[in-house]
Amino acid sequence: MPDNLIVVARIHTAFPEKFGIPRQSGLVPSLKGEIHFEGEFKNPDAIRGIEEYSHLWLLWEFSQAKRDTISLTVAPPRLGGKERKGVFATRSPFRPNSIGLSCVRLEGIRYEENGEPVLIVSGADLLDGTPIFDIKPYLPYTDAHPEALGSFGEAHKKDHIDVVFPDNLKEKLPVHLRQTVLDVLSQYPRAAYNKKPDYVYGMQFAGFDIRFVVDQGILTVKDIVNVQKTSWEKIK
Repeated sequence: MPDNLIVVARIHTAFPEKFGIPRQSGLVPSLKGEIHFEGEFKNPDAIRGIEEYSHLWLLWEFSQAKRDTISLTVAPPRLGGKERKGVFATRSPFRPNSIGLSCVRLEGIRYEENGEPVLIVSGADLLDGTPIFDIKPYLPYTDAHPEALGSFGEAHKKDHIDVVFPDNLKEKLPVHLRQTVLDVLSQYPRAAYNKKPDYVYGMQFAGFDIRFVVDQGILTVKDIVNVQKTSWEKIK
């Protein structure tokens, strides 16, 4: 973490590992997260008026994507991992200062018994426990630019894969998680350059290991295993 930054909060999500996290915020609106404040920011005064906004910007740390060296170019997975782009022309997690930016929807505010506020958000693309440096309101009149150019990101914004999810395996998941898991898997969680047809992938999600294979453009769920519970709790 940069020396001049402090952690104001941490987010709790269903992802204990990086694999499977949507490549951008908002791609899976049903994903929920809870933002828990730290230190002096646990005071409700820090969020006074935040309920007047529908969306928020989160500035956070790529805490699990650090390297000892800085690279001026990266190979985006959506380009097959072979074409390199400048680090500042991508949203690669491997950045000079490991700072991430996400836009999430504010679904509500919960107050703990001791009065500490917890922000309930949706559409988050963050690892469980990710440190948050700052939270800012999203302002439609200045933050939205429909005419903006999106380079290769725009070309791949609708990328998805067909998912075969047998009913007997769906039943291993709580009802409230089934559609969200399907939405996450349809985002094609593996790297575009990994083409092994018989490889069994495992995606950790909300205390479950979702195991699947990808062959001929179809993702098939093969098993769901209940694994050690993460720190994430169902959002009420």
